[in-house]
Amino acid sequence: MSESNKDIESMSYEQARDELVKVVAELETGSVTLEKSMQLWERGEALANRCEKWLSGARDQLAKVSKTKKTGSE
Repeated sequence: MSESNKDIESMSYEQARDELVKVVAELETGSVTLEKSMQLWERGEALANRCEKWLSGARDQLAKVSKTKKTGSE
């Protein structure tokens, strides 16, 4: 991850998702330079990875809770 994207590591899911939506919208306008587009793309990838990390963690927690309930009720 580049130095300019270090702030993403501390973002909540909602913060990362909201910024990702903005990045995609800006890229879709096509009104930025190639260099800026590449920077936005890199930031968008980092934001998407952050969102996936949050979602993966939530899935893991749900699986643990579900497993605990199943073994606890038997």
